[in-house]
Amino acid sequence: MKHLILGTAGHIDHGKTSLVKALTGVDTDRLKEEKARGITIELGFAHLEFPGEVRFGIVDVPGHERFVRTMVAGVGGMDLVLLVIAADEGVMPQTREHLEICNLLGVKRGLVVLTKCDLVEKEWLDLVAEEIREYLGGSFLDGAPVIPVSSRTGEGLELLKNELKLAAAETVQKRGDAAFRLPVDRVFTVTGFGTVVTGTLLSGQVSVGDEVELLPGGLSCRVRGVQSFGSKVERGGGGERLAVNLQGVEHTEVSPGDVVTPRGVYRPTRAVDVKLNHLPSAPRELVHRSTLRLHSATYEVAAQVILFDRSALEPGESCYAQLRLARPVLLLPGDPFVLRTFSPQATLGGGAVLDPAPPRRRRRSTEALMLLEAVEAGCDQDRIRLMVESSLLSGVSLEELMSRSGLSARKLDTLLPPLLTSGAIVQMVKEPRIFLGRASFDQLKEKLSHELVTFLRENAMQEGIGKEELKSRIPKRSDPRFFGPLLASMEKEGLAVSDRDLVRLPGRSAEVSRDQAEFQRELETALIDSAMEPPAVKELCERLSCREKELYEHLNHLIREGRVVKVRSDLYYAPAPLADIRSRLTGYLREHGEITPPEFREFTGLSRKFMIPLLEYFDQERLTIRSGDKRVLRRG
Repeated sequence: MKHLILGTAGHIDHGKTSLVKALTGVDTDRLKEEKARGITIELGFAHLEFPGEVRFGIVDVPGHERFVRTMVAGVGGMDLVLLVIAADEGVMPQTREHLEICNLLGVKRGLVVLTKCDLVEKEWLDLVAEEIREYLGGSFLDGAPVIPVSSRTGEGLELLKNELKLAAAETVQKRGDAAFRLPVDRVFTVTGFGTVVTGTLLSGQVSVGDEVELLPGGLSCRVRGVQSFGSKVERGGGGERLAVNLQGVEHTEVSPGDVVTPRGVYRPTRAVDVKLNHLPSAPRELVHRSTLRLHSATYEVAAQVILFDRSALEPGESCYAQLRLARPVLLLPGDPFVLRTFSPQATLGGGAVLDPAPPRRRRRSTEALMLLEAVEAGCDQDRIRLMVESSLLSGVSLEELMSRSGLSARKLDTLLPPLLTSGAIVQMVKEPRIFLGRASFDQLKEKLSHELVTFLRENAMQEGIGKEELKSRIPKRSDPRFFGPLLASMEKEGLAVSDRDLVRLPGRSAEVSRDQAEFQRELETALIDSAMEPPAVKELCERLSCREKELYEHLNHLIREGRVVKVRSDLYYAPAPLADIRSRLTGYLREHGEITPPEFREFTGLSRKFMIPLLEYFDQERLTIRSGDKRVLRRG
């Protein structure tokens, strides 16, 4: 059976609540004040079922201009609207505003109900019906049935029900493949059960036992029970009116405007890129940086309007814009919204969200405008590709793609493989999955290649650059974990060679100038002349009048050429004296089997300054092995 949300709209006292009662038998005015004053203040709810065909959840909205905020909350989840117009009054101010709001919030289908038809003559009824059809021309209700009804006598109710069934057959139920979202429109407590929230499920499915959170606050709780149309169910689906019993949260901690979502899937936002439509009926232009009230789903928040390509938007015009919100709310691509003034209260425009977590954008940027145009026109796969590309050098995780697109992990798993296979995007991190656009990948690769070439040009004696050093040169806004895939791609393209802890240029060898070669000969001579007790690094610097950094560069070059041996970070030997010590130690151990540090010192005549580092060096070289305070030859 199909589940759809049917909402009312129209001017105050045009009979919306009476019509719902005539259709369903339910009086949606629950409050004493509503009954005393005869007007609807809060949203009212009922249901209408056509067995085996469709079940409508009916949302009755207030018509008074002071309660437009409540009306907007009710429209947010509508699949069909009943535009209610009283036959004795015709189109009135809230009729017009409600129709504009429905259009802005993306309602695509509905019926027009001409109520109180028993109070007027047939000729008048026909005249009003014709005027209404003319008024609705060009709107989403252009050509919709106009059905005269009397809630008091029952006239026209069966015709209305038949038209509802026909409209339902042509209406698509809300999608169930995305993670669920339940904007809260009512909160109350039930003795023995605790906190209960109600709302229209915009997408997905929510089940008993689900671990959920309330956004934007992030309060965690659990679904204890679900009711749909007054009956207990194990699972509620997209398009249904639900009452959800939440365990682990007090009703005072929940407010209308909160959204129940799966834990850890969605993220609230403080800025959204949108397609903004300024109503033709708006009284004035919409100026850049204006602050208005944004209404979407069941929440209201102040929003500053940033116009990308102009200083003002005239009535009837549309453009791309960014809305900067006074507090975080949950918005996803495609979510409709309405913008209203603070005082006097009036609806100025609205539109749909294109990107709920946009990067920084420069005003009048051609690239930004082209991107938003592509996002607006693109299919799901195009949207995902553009989201990855717009993340620039930072990349975007699978979780962020879910949050920004509103698509489920299962849906993304079908969209990502073709993009990866074509090379449009690149997976940079396995877990958590992080993706980068091809252009950004190539830019990072070019950056690392440039860093490699620059380093070796400035350090001609170096054979290569250390991997950790090269990794540290990835831009800060990127993830260091990108280094592995980037280096692998550089090697594949012949831009680099990975050699243990170094990254080299293919076919390049270290170079030294004549002056550098002379310096190295002096350095070698100093080590050879010192024989078994060479000077430490600081002493060498003093003797050769150079800085430590310069000396280490020369030492490393000589080590690669086999002309110097590193024993410790501050102790270097010429190969011949060190080989002599090694040979003498090997002979001693073969004759005596073991040696202690004092015996090594006496045997070689070395001071402790050299004796201990040498013994540790021979251990590292796997010539000897330490056993207690003794050394023995390592076998094999």
